[in-house]
Amino acid sequence: MPGSLGSIDSGNGEDCSKVADLSGLNLYRNDPDLAARRISEAEAGDMDAQYAVGLVYAEGRGVEPDPVQAYFWLTQALRQGDADAERLRRYVASQMSEAEFQAARKLIGLQGQAAAVAGVVPGAGRRH
Repeated sequence: MPGSLGSIDSGNGEDCSKVADLSGLNLYRNDPDLAARRISEAEAGDMDAQYAVGLVYAEGRGVEPDPVQAYFWLTQALRQGDADAERLRRYVASQMSEAEFQAARKLIGLQGQAAAVAGVVPGAGRRH
């Protein structure tokens, strides 16, 4: 799914370029160290980082493009209340194969099980 999401159509007539101000995210392009730091922040529960990591994986900004990881991280951001994540997640899903979509749903389920065992409260990360 390489390329820019700046002028995409979600498949249902919505212009996904209105998702959020992504101008600050262009610095992730070809910067694996910065992408790795943002991934670490996302893993710690930072909602803004989760959205950014979804975009990083969707476009391959500093990492190999991975729609499964993109969908996973956008779901995490959405669960914390990031409304912008829903539109981008729908776009990512529209580009996924059935196998990729099932892998993403499995990953989300496994994460939910791990959070339940650890007693993690959904939406406990930082909000913008």
